Amino acid sequence: MAVVARVPRSRGAVSGVLLILIGAWGGLAPFVGPYFRFAYTPDKAWAYTSGRLWLSIVPGAAALLGGLLVTSAAHRAVGCFGAFIAALGGAWFIVGGPVIALAVKSGSIRPGAPLTGGLGSLSSATRVFLEQFAFFTGIGVLILFLAALALGRFSVVGVRDAALADQILSGVPTDGYPSAYGQAPGQDQATDDTGYPTTTGPFPSQGGTRFPPEQPTESSDQYPTASSDQYPTATSPFGQTPPSGTGPLRGPNSS
Repeated sequence: MAVVARVPRSRGAVSGVLLILIGAWGGLAPFVGPYFRFAYTPDKAWAYTSGRLWLSIVPGAAALLGGLLVTSAAHRAVGCFGAFIAALGGAWFIVGGPVIALAVKSGSIRPGAPLTGGLGSLSSATRVFLEQFAFFTGIGVLILFLAALALGRFSVVGVRDAALADQILSGVPTDGYPSAYGQAPGQDQATDDTGYPTTTGPFPSQGGTRFPPEQPTESSDQYPTASSDQYPTATSPFGQTPPSGTGPLRGPNSS
């Protein structure tokens, strides 16, 4: 049902915001990491390489775009599409490096080498592991988890969704959603072109035009009936009407 596809905008708010933040970090981490001596080569801030474009910026932008769609989605299809895009970005953070290494034999697209050496109390091996985790693997796993969480929340029809669908179908005003009959909540009921009220019964709506006052009906005084004086009855062939109670008329030769 199309109405059940509507969801509250708060459905993917938390996971969407986290996807935006992690996606932004994944795209910008190779450029700002050299400030803290925590990066991949080249160890220069804001240095552009093709490896940073295809292995960091592109998947980070996909996760950020998916997070924006998940956060602002009021329809299940939009939320699921945003979660799917974010999941693709997270998967590319994990497998992008090996796939690029197999597809591009020339080595022109590569992430670089993690910086080695001790960092404070951390050993060189621990530092390499943390750089790999913070720049690629860990970010990809977190994005995949949040995208799957958002996808599951948008796929399941909950009790609130069913109640919201019932309200929309019944025409009950619902905040942020029009009724099933195409009239948004708070919108006045419009009148038609004929000028008659929109509601029936003895109490018309306020927006309609009232009926004109009733005209007086025609009474019998305006059209008097014909009286016997105006239209006399037919007389006899002899010029007069025989009185009642007498016998039949006789002719001049009757005896």
